[in-house]
Amino acid sequence: MQTLVLLIEYEGTHYAGWQIQPNATTVQGLIEEALFEICEYNISIIGAGRTDSGVHARGQVAHARLTEEFPVPIEKIPKAFNTHLPKDIRIKDAVILSIPFHSRFDAIAREYSYSLITKESVFLRHFATYYKYPIKPERLNDSAKIFFGKHDFTTFSKLNEENKNYECNVEICRWENVFENYCKLTIKANHFVYGMVRAIVGAMLDIARGKRTIDDVQSALKKRDRSLASPLAPAEGLILEKIYYPADLKIFE
Repeated sequence: MQTLVLLIEYEGTHYAGWQIQPNATTVQGLIEEALFEICEYNISIIGAGRTDSGVHARGQVAHARLTEEFPVPIEKIPKAFNTHLPKDIRIKDAVILSIPFHSRFDAIAREYSYSLITKESVFLRHFATYYKYPIKPERLNDSAKIFFGKHDFTTFSKLNEENKNYECNVEICRWENVFENYCKLTIKANHFVYGMVRAIVGAMLDIARGKRTIDDVQSALKKRDRSLASPLAPAEGLILEKIYYPADLKIFE
């Protein structure tokens, strides 16, 4: 059995997230509809990351098991999909593998970015969070150090009964100034739990505006108690940037 693997980019503004839901338009649902138009039979796809409503992706990866030969040459697969998809969802690349592959379980790391602006912009409103409170930018990187390394992120997550492991190893967690009034967080980890990035950013923003201290947030992380979390940061600033796989798989190098 062969596996179709897709590299996907989307703006999540108008969707109820990645995962199919009853009575809601989702990215996964629209891609499966496009797949039906191409193959003329139902095929399910599985994404590497289940992004929330309003969250975007630059490097989402998804796979589908093929029970028949794919009817489109490999080099024309992105165009075939994009013909049936809205302009805010694009298939950037595609491969067909003859080896076992699972977009979610074979991933060894994921990378997200979170963009923050302190001056409103009509051009960035869907891709960066406007923060109206005065903040001290240097405190953002000081707060980022709290989350670097291996921790149990129960405090900074949403409850997900499917998840049995809240321990994540954060390899990168840093802010950079993109330009004046615009900064961006890059965070990479072997594993993310539900709502983790937005919860972390919410705590960082509370530190940056002086609402919480670094010691307070460090203590909250250790206590594994969701009642000690800050409010989640808004969804529009969050982008799933990249999914990492073992080098021998050579997926979308």
